[in-house]
Amino acid sequence: MNKTKLLQLLSRLWNGPNGVLAGKQAEQKMISILRNRFPQAQLIEVTDVSGGCGAMFDINVIAPEFKGLNTVKQHRIINEVLKEEIKDMHGLRIHTSIPQS
Repeated sequence: MNKTKLLQLLSRLWNGPNGVLAGKQAEQKMISILRNRFPQAQLIEVTDVSGGCGAMFDINVIAPEFKGLNTVKQHRIINEVLKEEIKDMHGLRIHTSIPQS
């Protein structure tokens, strides 16, 4: 494989629809959406756990807006807020809680 073809392949792997950069961009987009929905959140983390391809994410949100809601309801809120972003994913792990006083 010549140098030009190798660079093209690496570029596609990095920037393509399922490339590492795509996974990082998806993380940032979801963090932004969650910050808008949970402005008082103590913690919002979104991590691509699929090796960078954007197929599976780990989401952790600690927010006072969850107070009085059971875990299922908390997770439903996350799913609803991110429904467009997660529709093509293979998996999603959600962790939610309220801040400790």
